This record gives sequence, C-alpha cells and structure tokens, in this order.
Amino acid sequence: MSRPPLPPFTDATAAEKARLAEDAWNSRDPARVALAYTPKSQWRNRAEFITGRAEIEAFLTRKWARELDYRLIKEVWAHAGNRIAVRFAYEYRDDSGNWFRAYGNENWQFDADGLMERRIASINEHPIPGSERKFHWPLGRRPDDHPGLCELNL
Repeated sequence: MSRPPLPPFTDATAAEKARLAEDAWNSRDPARVALAYTPKSQWRNRAEFITGRAEIEAFLTRKWARELDYRLIKEVWAHAGNRIAVRFAYEYRDDSGNWFRAYGNENWQFDADGLMERRIASINEHPIPGSERKFHWPLGRRPDDHPGLCELNL
C-alpha cells in the first residue's frame, strides 16, 4: 500500500503530507487515520506508548470520545529525507463544556511507501474561555482560507 506523497520530501510535499494528516485527524475517524501508519507503527504520545494500527485506532477512539468538537491545525517545522517535524495546535471541549487548547510538536518518520512508521508527540494543553477560541470552522476539514498557526499567532 502506497500513501503519497513519498519520501524524500520537498518543501511542497512535506506541506502536503502535513495537510493530509491534519485533514484525516479533523475527520475524527480512527479507522481512516490508522491507515496512514505502518501495521507496526510506533508512537509516543505524551507518556503513552502505542504500537500498531489496532492500538492507534483504540487510542484515537478513546481520545475523540472525550475531546469533543475537536479542531486541529498542523504546520511543517522542518523536514529532511523521510522525516518531517510539525508543530500543531488543537481545540476541544470536554463533556462539561470546558474548552482547552493544546500545543505541541510531532516528529514523523516514514517508510518508502509513505506510511508513517514512527510518531513522537510532545503536547501541552491548558483551559481557555470559550471566548478565546480561534478555530471556528464547521467540524471536519479546515477550510483552505482559514488562517494557519502563524497567522493566528500560535
């Protein structure tokens, strides 16, 4: 199974890869997202260690059951060969209506077919008043004309 764009990445293909990942995560469809990873992909997500598509799908199912109205923006920080570093921010609310913004960075490593074989994520979050939210598009894919992280000063 091939998942273009393929490494080695250029500025354009790294940005495309990050946007495709953002779009998939904004779908909040764990099965769809898991297909972008190798069958034995290794993750570190905060302090949680995850291996393989089944664990990825289970993790994302739990995540989006508690992180409601989830909206995410990713931007490439750097890339070389088969690796891409991105920074991101996302907003969500909990089941009590409290809003949060999370910030972080991810280091990605891809196999020759463009599947992610390693993901290392560092994430911090904090509560925000609903009035400070910056991500207001309808649930799903971020519109092309919506500002990115730089334009939002994030």
